[in-house]
Amino acid sequence: MAYFTTLSLVFIFILCSNLSASAKVAPPLDGLLENGNFELGPKPSNLNKTVIIGKYSLPKWMISGIVEYISGGPQPGGFYFAVPRGVHAARLGNEASISQNVKNLKPGSIYTLTFGATRTCAQDEVLRVSVPGMSSDLPIQTLYSTNGGDTYAWSFKAISSVVKVTFHNPGMQEDPTCGPLLDAIAIKKVVPLKYTKGNLVKNGGFEIGPHVFKNFSTGILVLPKNQDLYSPIPGWIVESLKPVKYIDSRHFNVPSGLAAVEFVGGRETAIAQIIRTVTNKWYNLTFAIGDAKNGCNGSMTVQAFAAGKSVKVEFTSHGKGWFQTGSLRFQAVSDRTRITFHSPVYHTKLHDFGHVCGPILDDVKVVQVKV
Repeated sequence: MAYFTTLSLVFIFILCSNLSASAKVAPPLDGLLENGNFELGPKPSNLNKTVIIGKYSLPKWMISGIVEYISGGPQPGGFYFAVPRGVHAARLGNEASISQNVKNLKPGSIYTLTFGATRTCAQDEVLRVSVPGMSSDLPIQTLYSTNGGDTYAWSFKAISSVVKVTFHNPGMQEDPTCGPLLDAIAIKKVVPLKYTKGNLVKNGGFEIGPHVFKNFSTGILVLPKNQDLYSPIPGWIVESLKPVKYIDSRHFNVPSGLAAVEFVGGRETAIAQIIRTVTNKWYNLTFAIGDAKNGCNGSMTVQAFAAGKSVKVEFTSHGKGWFQTGSLRFQAVSDRTRITFHSPVYHTKLHDFGHVCGPILDDVKVVQVKV
């Protein structure tokens, strides 16, 4: 009897240990919100043509104002709405909004929303994304991709385990149904950064970033710091008027690893990081630049800055996926040094002049050197 009791205790101990280990290695939150692709639609009785009737008629979402349930393709009146990540989308009319209570968040942690958003009518359309105590207005009048594939990232700090996420159209257009089109919304927890041995730059390969949709991507637009307090690319600051684009190796050619950034805003785009240095010590900054094999071609330039020094690296792209390295040696003037990358030229794709693009940056490293 004692033998079976001991055996049972051993079994329970092993089972509990396995469950504990499984809990420790549970992956961070990273995926679509509930019905985040809007493929679960309202009942036919809750639709007036395309307009949703009832606050809770769109499964998993709360709606306010004129919200339409759209199927991608030709629309009445000669419009065409692209829904590249699926079949259905939500269109926000004048002062309309959709919201969802996102559960199981960790208070104090940073989360990034990734969402497909495209204007459908007016040049001055704005999409407001918010959580309690924090909001940002996205000026979506600039189309960075002409196929309806614009995707944005926006980060926030969770103040509780349940956070209400809201997407709102604050505009008032002559056509009350005019407004942004949302076709997919995902969330990802931002994991704390660590230094890579031999590199003073955190996340220098841009391996940690926002959620990337698997079935379709034209890259993810990461907003300037004045529009997003917490960067969706941890460690990096978008120091410019226009966003940079986060691109992944599944859909683009990147110099190394899983991801890189593309300078799509020309001279209005810059990205930076503040690193720890020792005053008067010498350092070497190296980086990779190139094109994403996305049809962006022409004479391209990336300029790097550090401690009052700069280097300009120029190359000619044929849009077929090519890269080279650049370097800058500098002497630190304080215990903190800002490294900045900037592209001074505007570019568009060779066969699509409405689709802006630019050089890409990857594999950024800073190491101390002896002189």
